[in-house]
Amino acid sequence: MPRFFHVLEAERLLPEVEPLLRDIIDCKRQFEHSARELNLQLEKIAAAGGMIPPRERIAELREQKETAAQRLRAALEKLEETGCLLKDADIGLIDFPTRYQGREVYLCWKLGESGIRFWHHIEDGFRGRKPIDSEFLSSHQGDR
Repeated sequence: MPRFFHVLEAERLLPEVEPLLRDIIDCKRQFEHSARELNLQLEKIAAAGGMIPPRERIAELREQKETAAQRLRAALEKLEETGCLLKDADIGLIDFPTRYQGREVYLCWKLGESGIRFWHHIEDGFRGRKPIDSEFLSSHQGDR
């Protein structure tokens, strides 16, 4: 069962969520970079036929890739424990489940935004974001 957040509760989590999100983005980039470099090395070896493989470089890239993967998994687990939902690690998009007008909806926050200022229906996603206004604040139910 998902955790439902009130706007203020989700706002209070941002100082914990933001560094986790930055770490996730960093680990993902490191993982992707190492994977690309490793694939390039392996393609060169395959194309060269009898080439002596650069074993140290390949081992280094594999280690970098595995370390990044482990850090990424750990950061994702910590983020999941908060109850918020990672929607896009490339742009740093997070949703916090809440209730509004009897429906489950999401409070929406993107890395770099000063606070949680938007919400959207689950099916609408980021493009369907609407500003949190006084009507939303007075009638949404958060974790009740």
